[in-house]
Amino acid sequence: MDDFAQVPTGVNPSIPSVARMYDYYLGGTDNFPADREAAEKMIAIGRQMGNDAREVARENRGFLGRAVRHLAESGVRQFIDIGAGLPTQENVHQVVRRYSPDARVVYVDNDPTVLVHARALLGDDPGTIVLSGDLRSPRAIFDDQALRAHIDFDQPFAVLLVAVLHFVPEDEVAAQIVTRIRERLTPGSHLVLSHIYQGDGDQAAVSAGQRVYSTATSGGISGRDLPQITSYFAGLEILDPGIVPVQAWRPEGPKDVPADLTRPGILGAVARMG
Repeated sequence: MDDFAQVPTGVNPSIPSVARMYDYYLGGTDNFPADREAAEKMIAIGRQMGNDAREVARENRGFLGRAVRHLAESGVRQFIDIGAGLPTQENVHQVVRRYSPDARVVYVDNDPTVLVHARALLGDDPGTIVLSGDLRSPRAIFDDQALRAHIDFDQPFAVLLVAVLHFVPEDEVAAQIVTRIRERLTPGSHLVLSHIYQGDGDQAAVSAGQRVYSTATSGGISGRDLPQITSYFAGLEILDPGIVPVQAWRPEGPKDVPADLTRPGILGAVARMG
C-alpha cells in the first residue's frame, strides 16, 4: 500500500489494524507504518516464546485452505467467513470454485480496508458477496437481508471463525458469540475455528503481546486454554484429528507433524452439526 496515498474512508492509519498486521505477517503490502511497527513488536515477542509470528500466520492460512478444501470435497457449497481479513492467495471463494462454480461465499468484516480491497477483488462475482459486520453481533450478521438472500439455510453451510475469536478478549463474551453462531447451524453444517493458544509460553511475553494488541483496532487479544477452546464446539462432532495445532490438522504430504500442545501457537478444528 502506498503509505497514506489511498486511505479508505473511516481508516485511521496511525492505529494498527489486526487485518493489516496479519497481512504484513503473510508478506503482503496492504499495510501502513503503524501496522508494521506493531507487527514487528509481535515478531520480536514471538521469538522470546520460541516461535515466529510470520510462520504462525502462514500455518493458520494453510489450515484455512485445507479445511475449506475438505468441506468442499465433502459437498459443502455455502461458506460464511466472519473476520475474513484482507484478500490474499487461496481465498475461500477461489478454493471452493474448483469444486463447484455455483458455490456461495459471504465474507464478513468490520475493517474498512478489508471491505474496500475485498469488493475490488471480487468485482462482479455473483457467487460471492462482502458484508460489513461485527463478530460481536452475530445475530445482526445472520439476520442481514443480503446474507439471507445469498445463503440457503435449509442446506448445509460452513461458518469460518479463523484466527478472529481471540480478538474478543472477554471470555464470557467470546463464549456467547460462539453459542449464538452454533444456534444458527443446521444439520450437516460445520464450524471451522482456529484460536491463539499460549501453551507453556512465558507469561511476561504473553502480557507484552497483549499490550501491543491493546493499541490496535481490536482493542485487545486473549489466548485461551484447551478446555476453553474445546467448549466452543459444544454439541458438535469434532472431525479427526480433533483440536490440534493448525499445522497438524490434516497436513499435506508424507511428513508427520507432531501435535505439540506445549508450544505456543494456534489451535484449530472443524466440527459438524449432526
